[in-house]
Amino acid sequence: MDQGSGEGFDRPIFAAELTPYRSLGRTGFRVVLCLCGAVCLVYGGFFLVTGAYPIGLFFGLDFIGLYVALKLSYRSGRAREEVSVSRTNVLIRKFSPAGRMVEHRFNPFWARFRVKRHQEFGITSMYVTGEGHGTDVGSFLNPDDRESFAKAFGGALSTIKQRI
Repeated sequence: MDQGSGEGFDRPIFAAELTPYRSLGRTGFRVVLCLCGAVCLVYGGFFLVTGAYPIGLFFGLDFIGLYVALKLSYRSGRAREEVSVSRTNVLIRKFSPAGRMVEHRFNPFWARFRVKRHQEFGITSMYVTGEGHGTDVGSFLNPDDRESFAKAFGGALSTIKQRI
């Protein structure tokens, strides 16, 4: 690497990819749907046979509602954020579940990392602001992940600012 060309100058000193946590995997998704489908089918069929057909139909609607809710949850799980800090740039890329990307760039010397805390719950939100604009970061993370990200990201920003 040629030091005069500045190639290593913009190499990230911190990089993270943030993704939402989903506790139910593909196999769990299928098991839950099969079990709930079997229960709805048995009880719905019973009510249909005994003449209480509206109740049987509502069991079918319950199953459809559960399926839609789980599919939407998995779809929102495809959202992600890429965060990197280099000597010249703080870059936050947000990817929606549909794949659209929004990019936020900040000068690391002007960027401010704001953390809102609650006494019982810990970090409730994190923001990066600077040069007249800002964005939230890691809004979908759980409290423990927010704490570790805030510590690492804040440390990276302060490291850049100390190397003036």
